[in-house]
Amino acid sequence: MTGSVAGILGILVLFALLLLRVPVAFSMFAVGFVGIWGLNGLNSATSLLASEAFTLASSPELIVIPLFILMGNVASHTGMSRQLFDAAYAVIGSIRGGLASATVIGCGGFAALSGSSVASALTMGKVALAEMDRFKYDDRLSTGVVAAGGTLGILIPPSTGFVIYAILTEQSIGRLFLAGVLPGLLLLSMFVLAVSILCMIRPDFGPPGPKTAFMEKIRAIGRAGPIVLVIFITIGGMYGGFFSPVEAAAVGAGAVILIGAITRRLKPAMLWDAAKDSVVTTATVMLILIAAHMINPFLALSHMTELVAQGFAALDMGPMGSLLLILLIYIILGCFLEGFAMLVLTLPIFFPIVLELGIDPIWFGVLVVLALEMGLISPPVGLNVFIVKSVAPGVSLGRIFTGVILFWVMMLATLAILVAFPQISLFLPNTMFN
Repeated sequence: MTGSVAGILGILVLFALLLLRVPVAFSMFAVGFVGIWGLNGLNSATSLLASEAFTLASSPELIVIPLFILMGNVASHTGMSRQLFDAAYAVIGSIRGGLASATVIGCGGFAALSGSSVASALTMGKVALAEMDRFKYDDRLSTGVVAAGGTLGILIPPSTGFVIYAILTEQSIGRLFLAGVLPGLLLLSMFVLAVSILCMIRPDFGPPGPKTAFMEKIRAIGRAGPIVLVIFITIGGMYGGFFSPVEAAAVGAGAVILIGAITRRLKPAMLWDAAKDSVVTTATVMLILIAAHMINPFLALSHMTELVAQGFAALDMGPMGSLLLILLIYIILGCFLEGFAMLVLTLPIFFPIVLELGIDPIWFGVLVVLALEMGLISPPVGLNVFIVKSVAPGVSLGRIFTGVILFWVMMLATLAILVAFPQISLFLPNTMFN
């Protein structure tokens, strides 16, 4: 069997395992190990498994993953995410659709603490859905805005998606974090615009809430102040060159724990639960990364990268045409595959082509992560939709998917803006490092 045939067969087997709901990491382990065994012998496969697992697990930059996850879990367990939502609600909750817009802002704030789309959707769903139901919001808007707002967790730093992209492509985590700030704020603004447009067309979808007294607005903002300060310190510290990403993660996690202890909201049992959740999530991410370092050598041995590169060269579309085709592939794959699985499977194939075409790898990383976000609310997989369904069991999946359509369109529009204007993504990392 030739290497090319083995590579194509391996990818087909991998897709079959994923469709059978075999966990992503185990699917990649199996295909990568057996593929290397078949092409290069058993000794090569076993030695690679041992060396890659140890090398990756001992990589110091990966410390950002458990620390940022711990920061988000502590914020969630102590109710700090609720304070972000309350502050946004106090300021804009009285306008039509204000509760939905406040949910988007709350999701953005929590994303800057957790770096997880699933955690953002789950946490803000528990906080916001009951409030929107109380004020008679249409369930398509209320569930749709939570599912879409949760996707901000993978774009606004600290983003686990950026960390995995950085590890797989050997790019700077700090540059990627900073590159996600302005696109994240742009997407957040587009979501708020979507709410405004929808409530303008259908006023019954988002009735105005009660007016909040000025002093109550000040108090709500003040209660959220410490959390906003933590976000500013971590992101601003990286931009100012005071912290590396690892140091920023440590400062952020320590600051959130300290705030929880000072306010007496963080009980020992809560800290223990947050730590356990962080360990489980970190272990999942690490397994995927180690599995990626098993399947990537198999793809290299099978010459799949060269085959795809030859295909792109034959199409002769130029850098921009090739970039648009790659993004289209990501959007289509997002309908069927989990985001991290897409990154691991496609980057070894597409990234060398991107470099060959002279496309900035940091800019490409932002575009890819945004494409992954779209997959989180794309049918039929749409992980965030199922997360919201678990929080709102009385709302059908069909109505939730209907509710995310406008937000998906806004994500596509944001992707188009970022493709047309690369400096939106590159301005902060370029000013920091230059």
